[in-house]
Amino acid sequence: MKLYRTTEGPVVQHHSQYYRLAASWQALTIRDDLRTYLESEIANATSSAQPGPATLLPPLAAQEVWAAGVTYFRSRTARMEESQTAGGGSFYDRVYQAERPELFFKSSPHRVVGPGAAVHIRSDSKWNVPEPELTLLVTPNGNLIGYTIGNDMSSRDIEGENPLYLPQAKVYDRSCALGPCILLSADPLPLETAIQLEIFRGAQTVFSGETILAQMKRTPDVLIKYLFLENTFPYGCFLLTGTGIVPPDTFSLQPGDRIRITIDPIGTLENPVD
Repeated sequence: MKLYRTTEGPVVQHHSQYYRLAASWQALTIRDDLRTYLESEIANATSSAQPGPATLLPPLAAQEVWAAGVTYFRSRTARMEESQTAGGGSFYDRVYQAERPELFFKSSPHRVVGPGAAVHIRSDSKWNVPEPELTLLVTPNGNLIGYTIGNDMSSRDIEGENPLYLPQAKVYDRSCALGPCILLSADPLPLETAIQLEIFRGAQTVFSGETILAQMKRTPDVLIKYLFLENTFPYGCFLLTGTGIVPPDTFSLQPGDRIRITIDPIGTLENPVD
């Protein structure tokens, strides 16, 4: 089952059928029983066409977006390399090995874009990359109820200059994309689930990469546990779970590029860059 936020209201896909819902997006996405609730609502819902790309909105209302870092070995290595000259290289190895994960605030709702909308590269940065990430939808009670795709845009030169610059490297307008929908599954995603990244410059593919969820060091439950320690989220939250795909150091995004992230069975999130 998939839930889409559209310009015409929430739309749920159940098997091959689509249904329009009357409830608000926020009222739906704070429910611990969302999947069961939607199954009951479908009986009285109005049939709908499949949402067109131009109607899709980012799948959040008032939720904050948080992120976990250094959850994949490849990310650990990249962070150590980029910050080595600043003396922070060992920090990333330590957090990779530690029990406590790295968690940081990524975005408020107004900084998030949805499918087809442009993500942004900072004007004061020369080394920018997308970070494709499985993203969790978590209720105010700390329950994982769905999955979406996230793009954690990052200015690697700013973070690499000094690890204390992480908020500036990560948090700015249109630094986060989410979508295209929320996948509601009764079971955890299989560990062999692939995350695929493609970056296009004109008609040319300038980078592609792939990883699988089995490469994650920490489970979603562990990340959620630490995020909710001494912290409340009255509207629930989204949690980006880290990236295992890192372009080479010689690569940087340019305005006009297109970023395509695919996670089956969620779908594909595609955004231009400006």
